[in-house]
Amino acid sequence: MCSNKPKDPIVLIKTNYGNIKVRLYNKTPIHRDNFLKKAEEGFYKDLIFHRVIKDFMIQGGDLRTKNDADSLSEEKTIGDTISAEIKFPLYYHKRGALAAARWGDSENPTKASSISQFYIVTGELIFDEELNNLEKKRFERLKQQIYNDIQSDNKEVIKTLYKEGNKEKITELRNEWQAQAIKEAESRKAETRYSESQREFYKTKGGTPFLDGEYTVFGEVIEGMDVVDKIQNVETNGRDKPIQKVVMDMVVLEK
Repeated sequence: MCSNKPKDPIVLIKTNYGNIKVRLYNKTPIHRDNFLKKAEEGFYKDLIFHRVIKDFMIQGGDLRTKNDADSLSEEKTIGDTISAEIKFPLYYHKRGALAAARWGDSENPTKASSISQFYIVTGELIFDEELNNLEKKRFERLKQQIYNDIQSDNKEVIKTLYKEGNKEKITELRNEWQAQAIKEAESRKAETRYSESQREFYKTKGGTPFLDGEYTVFGEVIEGMDVVDKIQNVETNGRDKPIQKVVMDMVVLEK
């Protein structure tokens, strides 16, 4: 039988340690198209993996590393971004996941992705106790987010009650909103949970689950994890930068 489902694009990341083949997800179209465009334009040619942390990830794609890789300084202001496409629990930070780097929450509350920097997860084995704790924290964040949204939608009501000095009504409303947030969070609990297959992957192959729901995962390695492992084991300096450059280039194999 024929299928009309579009194929996920395939990109080859060429490095001086070998080649890494990645599949891009069609369900993250902003990141897919951005990555393909940059790859086709030769944006990544001669850039390096400038941040490498063993049992965590390898990161590259910073344009500043092309001509003066040895003097890369910490960026103080947020750079160009694309909108987040966080699809957890569909996509998660399993070993081999391809994800977009981003600036921190304080300056980037929408979790927008860097327009060019990406990382590939190596990670480590994670077991049920830690996964359970992460689920609990994620549920609490969801509940707080829902409450904050309700409160934001009713800020004019709160302002009026403050002006009137009606503290009793404010307390009553906040209790109602808290109950409403709990009820909605319970109905959306699946958004915070790992499936049995995801748990099994983390326990047997590894990853970085504490990043789930916080960064956009937009693809995965389908060949060349041995090359990723070679890169994660290179010698680095005090800023997690490889002593010997790990240079990249990209070729789009399938669109």
